[in-house]
Amino acid sequence: MRDPGALCNPQRVAFATPRGHIAVHMTATIHRLGETRPTPSLEPMVQLVTGDMNMVNAVILSRMQSQIPLIPELAGHLIAGGGKRMRPMLTLASARLLGYTGTRHHRLAAAVEFIHTATLLHDDVVDGSDLRRGKRTANLIWGNPASVLVGDFLFSRSFELMVEDGSLKVLGILAGASAIIAEGEVNQLTAARRVDTPEERYLDIIGAKTAALFAAACRVSAVVAERPESEELALDAYGRNLGIAFQLVDDAIDYVSDAGTMGKDAGDDFREGKATLPVILAYARGGAEDRTFWKAAIEGHRNRDEDFARAISLVRSTRAVEDTLARARHYGQRAIDALGVFANGKAKDSMIEAVEFAVARAY
Repeated sequence: MRDPGALCNPQRVAFATPRGHIAVHMTATIHRLGETRPTPSLEPMVQLVTGDMNMVNAVILSRMQSQIPLIPELAGHLIAGGGKRMRPMLTLASARLLGYTGTRHHRLAAAVEFIHTATLLHDDVVDGSDLRRGKRTANLIWGNPASVLVGDFLFSRSFELMVEDGSLKVLGILAGASAIIAEGEVNQLTAARRVDTPEERYLDIIGAKTAALFAAACRVSAVVAERPESEELALDAYGRNLGIAFQLVDDAIDYVSDAGTMGKDAGDDFREGKATLPVILAYARGGAEDRTFWKAAIEGHRNRDEDFARAISLVRSTRAVEDTLARARHYGQRAIDALGVFANGKAKDSMIEAVEFAVARAY
């Protein structure tokens, strides 16, 4: 079996924004990021999967219940907290793309959302975050132990749903993604406070902690639809590249946006000492004085408001944010190109617009 990562391994791609890079499927509509188009939105995908999403929400509501009242209370705080539900929607949209008419994807989309929610609960504990999607984090309200344990509960529920599906292949894809996510989080933890983190390692981190679940969420639909491996790999490549683009934009807007836009405090990554790509590029391009500042800041010695203001100035003057977003557009284009093997239609159009939406969030 071919390695799906070979289609989109971030270590093997050029970082120049592609020009004229198009899908090879000759009947496909050509889309290029950066074209003058209406403001992209997730709404076409939302409309496409509304009926299916209602079924997924019913599964989520049922499976987050427990005789221990704290579990549904804490889980519901995050699950009902205004998230876009992008990952389960990708599972549903991928199934529509393939013409699947069964119901297995409903439980699997719920499993994907449980995995994602569990990782958010754990992440907020590790990062010491106070804000998530514009609301106080669960760990701030109920404490770290409760957040970790409810996250474990949601992971367990996700695996119950995978087992109930009955496919070892599906189980392998989603369980493998869960392990990769955990590895990515540990990799990020060990890279924290290290401004000299290589760009290659940063891409490994986001490819694991974010893109792996996007890829799995899309790929399992091809399995339940019993499509050929080539279509599995195409959906894996779409999801993986979309996930990388999504995280690159998230990391960029930490330096150019605000809590109202992001759902978290601007500068959280900076204050938590995360060596994201804007920092890595600004550090590499800065003079000796700038590098001294970055080293002190990422190590936690320069994290006041005026320090963050200087960081914003440096990432802008070195074009670090601009180039991070150029890379996001590059991966976004790769995601769009991966859909070239599929027939045109509403499902494909909505998945293309989801990529455009992910990139446009920074503008």
